Amino acid sequence: MSIKIRFFARFRELLGTDILVDGKKNISLATLVKEIAQKNKEGYNMIFDEQENFREFVILMRNGKRVETTEVEKVSVNDGDEIAVSPLVAGG
Repeated sequence: MSIKIRFFARFRELLGTDILVDGKKNISLATLVKEIAQKNKEGYNMIFDEQENFREFVILMRNGKRVETTEVEKVSVNDGDEIAVSPLVAGG
């Protein structure tokens, strides 16, 4: 099972981008992102708070559709999925 994870902005600087993962069957979106983010402590701490919940400014998308952080434990990733993880960005 192959899954592509793309981190953006500061997350990309710390964790990389276009990461291909051989995912486990029935793994949740939250678990997958935690496993990848753990390779860099600063990156992990930017995405997750002290209770290991996603920080409020983190945006998660699965195949181009936003997934609310309150739902990521319930969302399973599948072969061929593309996951995007980015901070909320404001601009003018």
